[in-house]
Amino acid sequence: MNRRTTAIVLGIAAIAAAAIAFYAWRSMQAPEPAAVAEPAPPPASAAPVAVTPGASAPQYPAPVAASAVETPEDLRRALVDLFGRDAVLSLFTLDDFARRFAATVDNLGRPQASASLWPLRPAPGRFTVESRGAGTVVGAGNATRYTPYVELLERVDAERLVALYANVLPLVQRAYEELGYPKARFHDRLVAVIDQLLATPEPRAPLAVHLPEINGPVKPQRPWVLYQFDDPALEALPAGQKLLLRMGPENERRVKARLAEIRRLRVAQRPAR
Repeated sequence: MNRRTTAIVLGIAAIAAAAIAFYAWRSMQAPEPAAVAEPAPPPASAAPVAVTPGASAPQYPAPVAASAVETPEDLRRALVDLFGRDAVLSLFTLDDFARRFAATVDNLGRPQASASLWPLRPAPGRFTVESRGAGTVVGAGNATRYTPYVELLERVDAERLVALYANVLPLVQRAYEELGYPKARFHDRLVAVIDQLLATPEPRAPLAVHLPEINGPVKPQRPWVLYQFDDPALEALPAGQKLLLRMGPENERRVKARLAEIRRLRVAQRPAR
């Protein structure tokens, strides 16, 4: 709702990345002899997911690449092969994709996620609101703008996602290190952000929003990008959680269901010590 999140729907790219990672873990985990109680997702938090640049040991196992993607052209071909040419051309931003991908996942756990770094194109149209009593709420029609991205996440083939993520991970890891985390693992950061996304609250009523007071003689040309949640607790949430809230309750549930489905397979286990 601020200028940094005008391309809100682009957060689906990072959410898709989360699903890719979980599918990858499933393919790499050995069968377990007995069911183990699934740990509950962490509670929603206004604090960003912690980054541990000095961590020396992996927190979660990462998949091994069968054929590492090394060039932008290799990456473009891999994305087209998985998602289809039309979807890639209409939804993805391919230039500097690895850096965009790494930065977006990292930023989803922080207060803001810069729209200039998203790896997908913005949803068409603009953020709309509706009058409700004496206030304003998020417009119900906003949700339909994000449907193509949610459907893309739901229909993508799991096994091929595994292969793509494994092959792209070395390239994304290098980009993540260049962002300022030379000793951190992107894969571990991704898991932490997934946990936070799964903990996104699910309000029962339409979300009340407002425009902040604009001081000064110059009025914004696009005021709709400045809307904030009335509830201070919601406004203080990390960018990824606010992205899910703005997509509407149905889209939020569908995205979280996709992630929770993978999590129930116990694929986020820490390696044995």
